[in-house]
Amino acid sequence: MKGCVMAPKIAVVYYSSTGNVHQLALAVAEGAEKAGAEVRLRRVPELAPDAAIDSNPAWREHVEATRDVETATLDDLAWADGYAFGTPTRFGNVSAQLKQFLDSTGGLWQQGAFVDKPVTGFVSAANTHGGNESTLLALYNTMHHWGSLIVPPGFTDPVVYAAGGNPYGTAHPSAAGAPGENVLSAARHQGRRLATITGRLLRAAA
Repeated sequence: MKGCVMAPKIAVVYYSSTGNVHQLALAVAEGAEKAGAEVRLRRVPELAPDAAIDSNPAWREHVEATRDVETATLDDLAWADGYAFGTPTRFGNVSAQLKQFLDSTGGLWQQGAFVDKPVTGFVSAANTHGGNESTLLALYNTMHHWGSLIVPPGFTDPVVYAAGGNPYGTAHPSAAGAPGENVLSAARHQGRRLATITGRLLRAAA
């Protein structure tokens, strides 16, 4: 029926090695759900060999602990009205695991599946200045090619300042340990903001 709009569908897609980005992804998903969105939380496949994973007990522990999180597919992207992507930094760039998944989206891109859909990103590096901002900017390059609408948190809520003041996306310096409540609050705000703006666009198009 004309004017009837379903809840916005948000795909939260991420890669996490030792769990920090996973915690951010859960918070982003929570924020989006509280804003009325239907959310799919998905992790991209692990590419590292077992020898590398086993060299870091925290990495192996996280792999085993998150086996119940469904693996992201292109169908999840086709389903969604908006996206949140999360990654640890790798030399100031997107992790190979998430990048490989993004590189598989050429068919959907050619179909125009991403055009005008809102998207946001979140990230974690060991250090406060360990490449968080450059990784988010690198991630958003893909979204420019998609024709998507980048929805950064900006300075739209005091929780952004409390979490370190990154207007590009929630960022966690993991050398300090697991994300604290200030960072998780910023991630929830980011998810809520993404879902709210996605809903507004859906209503405008209805």
